[in-house]
Amino acid sequence: MGVSGASLRVRAYGMAGPPVIVLHGGPAAAGAAGPIARGLADSFRVLEPWQRGSGDEPLTVARHVADLHAVVETCCEGTRPALVGESWGAMLALAYAAEHPSSVGPLVLVGCGTFDPAARARLHEALDERMGDDLRRRLGRLPEDFPDLDEQLKQRYELTKRLYSYDPLPAERDEEAEAVPFDLRAHTETWNDMVCLQEEGVYPAAFAAIRSPVLMLHGAYDPHPGPMVRDSLLPHLPHLEYRELARCGHSPWAERHAREEFFDALRGWLVGQA
Repeated sequence: MGVSGASLRVRAYGMAGPPVIVLHGGPAAAGAAGPIARGLADSFRVLEPWQRGSGDEPLTVARHVADLHAVVETCCEGTRPALVGESWGAMLALAYAAEHPSSVGPLVLVGCGTFDPAARARLHEALDERMGDDLRRRLGRLPEDFPDLDEQLKQRYELTKRLYSYDPLPAERDEEAEAVPFDLRAHTETWNDMVCLQEEGVYPAAFAAIRSPVLMLHGAYDPHPGPMVRDSLLPHLPHLEYRELARCGHSPWAERHAREEFFDALRGWLVGQA
């Protein structure tokens, strides 16, 4: 679909039920929310927009919020869709609901990202605690082995993704998403703007405008510190519900011991809110 001068890919799943928009993480991890969309398609009409890539103007949180609003207005026919965001996508869901509180239904934050330096420091500590000496050496050689920054980031992701998981299932193949190269510039510009807005005090304070019910689903083994993220949000979202999933890392839909519980909790809560 055409959105504010950009052609955004929006994948659709399901034929009936309340509308749900799933938001991928990264930033710039297009397709990462596809497994959530497919898991909800039996009960909901699900949209999976791929967020804008890098271009002539620097990417900002405001730009992504405007793009998402165009998707809501174009595809949701005057209804208030639920937003299910994973990782960075959960942060985008909150930013959107703060800007457009009357346009959105319930929010689900899956493996939500961090909103303060202390939580980010704890994230890096957890990852460091899980690293062995061999992985540290391989990571240290990346700039030499892969001078191209995009390839370097791709290799870093491949080397470290196991640190984010407890007992992962085999990855779901998505040939369409696999064909899209990772957009390092989009990732960097978007995340830097989010951090700047946090440093300026915009987030999470702006989330006080949100009136939608909010559920946070977080893996107990996720290196993103769920209780710290929750506690940073509660002063502004006192109605936030928090549920922690045992034996589960950053991506509950891909965890052997948590996948069924995750989808049962997600589906049941959304149906109850609808």
